[in-house]
Amino acid sequence: MKKRILVTGGAGFIGSHLCKNLLKSGNEVICVDNFFTGSKQNIIPLLGNSYFEVIRHDITFPLYVEVDEIYNLACPASPVYYSLDPIQTTKTSVIGAINMLGLAKRLKIKILQASTSEVYGDPEIHPQSENYRGSVNPTGPRACYDEGKRCAETLFFDYYRQLKLKIKVVRIFNTYGPRLRPDDGRVISNFIIKALENKVISIYGDGSQTRSFCYIDDMIEGIIRMMDSSDDITGPINLGNDNEISILSLAEKIIQFTNSKSKVNFKPLTEDDPKQRCPKIDIAKGVLEWEPVTDLNTGLKKTIEFFSNLKNEG
Repeated sequence: MKKRILVTGGAGFIGSHLCKNLLKSGNEVICVDNFFTGSKQNIIPLLGNSYFEVIRHDITFPLYVEVDEIYNLACPASPVYYSLDPIQTTKTSVIGAINMLGLAKRLKIKILQASTSEVYGDPEIHPQSENYRGSVNPTGPRACYDEGKRCAETLFFDYYRQLKLKIKVVRIFNTYGPRLRPDDGRVISNFIIKALENKVISIYGDGSQTRSFCYIDDMIEGIIRMMDSSDDITGPINLGNDNEISILSLAEKIIQFTNSKSKVNFKPLTEDDPKQRCPKIDIAKGVLEWEPVTDLNTGLKKTIEFFSNLKNEG
C-alpha cells in the first residue's frame, strides 16, 4: 500500500538516501529541509518523480501536512556544522522533536527519531549497548548535539508513555558513503579529500582511537526495518557496524586505495573526542534481523569513487 511519508532532513546525507529508497518502494515522499547542511544536489535525481515533494522549512517552527509516517532526521550531524550555531542545533533537536511529535500526535501516526551514538558521549564501557547511559559533558562544545539528541529521546519516550504515541528510536553510529559533504569534517570524507589531493592527513592524538563505520545502504535498510517493525518495538536500538578500525589504520587504507602520496601528521586530541566508538548490535540482529553486510574495503572504494567524480566535475 502506498504511504505518504515525511522525511525531515530529507536533503541530507542519510535523508536523501532514505527518500530515494522509500520512493523506490512505491511510496509518496515529502522531503522537508532548511538546507543548512542539506544539499539540493542530493535530491536533484528525485525531482523528476511525481511522488516526490520538497518543502523548504525549519522544523523549529510548526509544520502542517497530512502524512502516514514521519522519519525525523533533521539536525546537523557533523561537529563542523553543529558547532557553527550550537543554539540552533539544540533547538532543532529539542523544539524540532516537539513539533514533529505534535504532528504525529495529531495524525495518530508512527514517528521515528534518528538519534545518535553521541548520546553515549566518551564511553566508559565498550562496545556500547542500549542500556548504557553514557558519559556526556553537558557544558562542553559537543553538548549542543549530544544533549540535544538525549533530550529528544526523552521527549519521544514521554510522548509514548503519557500519550501512547507510536514511536521508534534508532541510535545511528558512524555512517559513510556517496553524498557525504566534502567539507563536513567527518573523518572518512576528510581523509579521502586530502588523499585525492595528495595533501597531509591530520590525525588528532596518536591515531589509536577506534571507530566503526557503517555503509549507507546498510544503514538505510536498518532504519526502514525499524520503522516497519511491530508497534511494541520502540527502541532505542543501535544501528551501526560492530567491526572496529583505528583512525591511523583507516588513514593508511584510504591512502592505499587512492594511490595517494599523502603523509600523516599528528595533532593534539580535541576536547571530548571519544577514544572508542563501537555499537553492540545484538538487539538489531535479534529484533530487526538486521546487520551490516558491506565490508569496509568495498564501501570505501565506492565512496572514493564518488569523491573522485566530484573532484573531476569541479
